[in-house]
Amino acid sequence: MRAKTVLPAVAMTAVSMVLTLAVVVMWLGMAMPWPVALVVGLGIDGGWLATLAYERRLAAQGDHNRTVTAVGWSFGLLATAVLVAHALTAEHSAGAWLAVAWLPIAAKALWLVHGLWEHTALTPGALDAIRGIQQEARDEAAVARARLRAEAATEETRLTAVTEAGARVARVQATTADTLARAWSTLESAREGEDTGRALTSVTRGVTPDVTPRWELPVWGPTEPVVALSLEAAPALSDDALAALVDDIRHSESPALSYREMATRFRAAGHAASEVRLRAAWKRVA
Repeated sequence: MRAKTVLPAVAMTAVSMVLTLAVVVMWLGMAMPWPVALVVGLGIDGGWLATLAYERRLAAQGDHNRTVTAVGWSFGLLATAVLVAHALTAEHSAGAWLAVAWLPIAAKALWLVHGLWEHTALTPGALDAIRGIQQEARDEAAVARARLRAEAATEETRLTAVTEAGARVARVQATTADTLARAWSTLESAREGEDTGRALTSVTRGVTPDVTPRWELPVWGPTEPVVALSLEAAPALSDDALAALVDDIRHSESPALSYREMATRFRAAGHAASEVRLRAAWKRVA
């Protein structure tokens, strides 16, 4: 990696020095002996090399000197000025000479880039550690994204299942309510019918002679809960006592109470008897 920044800088510096030396010899060789022009060109290149070597030494020590840097840039600007002046005064190929006049400045810029790279360069161990940290962060981010996607899919599935179940429950409730409504409508029509009582009486007349039962079909509306009684607290009644008590309750009002009303008042009064015995006592007295 070091060669990728230092080799271009070295190559461009060498080309700039050769061009500067050639231009000085050609330009000043017409006004003075060429050995003198050669010395002048070598002086410019030598001063540039000397300041560049000193700058590299300071950079290797982690130091920096503004004066040395300014002198180095001065030699670079001087070489550029020589090339530009030669290009402007040349009778032939002025454009070509002007096109390469920027090489000294470019060489200084490349050395500046190389210095910045050296200041920010890391050891292979540090680079491996950084790559490991970055890879770990990418792995954690990928796992977190996968977990979030999985949780989102699970939540979506759960909500879909709950919604479908709720829709099924709502459909069942609607169907049940419609069925109950039709049943209660039929029951209400039967209860309010004129021939319902006579039909039920004719059916039960052979079972309960000389008794006109009072039929009451269920009515749509709120219900009243029956008070729960403890069978252990109530005294046990004999069959005769039970029959007498049922008869008293049945004839406590006129007309006589129905079995349902009698059973409700029987248990509300605190008496205890099984449904079989109570119904048998009702049949005996009725």
